[in-house]
Amino acid sequence: MDVVFKKPHALTDAPLHYCPGCTHGIIHRLVAEVIDELGIEGETIGVASVGCSVMAYDYFNVDFVQAAHGRAPAVATGVKRSDPSKVVFTYQGDGDLAAIGTAETVHSAARRENITVIFVNNAIYGMTGGQMAPTTLPNMVTQTSPYGRNVEAVGYPIKVCELLSEVDGAAYLERVAVNNVANIRKAKAAIKKAFQNQLDGKGFSLVEVVSTCPTNWGLTPAKALEFVETDMLPYYPLGVYKDIYAEGGEK
Repeated sequence: MDVVFKKPHALTDAPLHYCPGCTHGIIHRLVAEVIDELGIEGETIGVASVGCSVMAYDYFNVDFVQAAHGRAPAVATGVKRSDPSKVVFTYQGDGDLAAIGTAETVHSAARRENITVIFVNNAIYGMTGGQMAPTTLPNMVTQTSPYGRNVEAVGYPIKVCELLSEVDGAAYLERVAVNNVANIRKAKAAIKKAFQNQLDGKGFSLVEVVSTCPTNWGLTPAKALEFVETDMLPYYPLGVYKDIYAEGGEK
């Protein structure tokens, strides 16, 4: 019998520690599939962030470096500049990338560092118990916003793709989601393009993946997927926010 679906070689056999219904596992698989398809497993170095994805080094069959909280793009910059032949990617959540790591993210893009950033946006701090994150929606209830996010008091959510689209050095920015099969396929295509851009020397690429956190949202896995569709995507529209190498774009 022909095998038509199997675990990517770039994924280890380690059981994932994520909560039931969390879509980190889907995103891990997409990254691993892309690594397999591009044939770059032996040349890839990942940089793990601090957050739910802190143990990403256990799940991928590639070399990994653990970065301090928010510093993954800075560490990736050092790795890539030390050996430009390697394919270097970061895997970061919203608290890591868009809060303590905002400066590292912005300035890596401004310098057009030739790295790939996978940014998981689930609108909450997952690992530390469900506090309000930079991406928490207006009026959204979290452990530290029990009456809903009050934008007059704490400000508006950070829209990372929109923010970085104004940074001249950013080469490719796309927001995708993994809440249904069609969006998962588009997410994989975006991730593959981001890695291919690095292979082609095109510079800083970031894929923002709108994800779920059923545990800290207080929802079932099925309801969490619905929440992505009804609440997350209207505020964080999907699409390509910048692609300087697209037809008619900057070169």
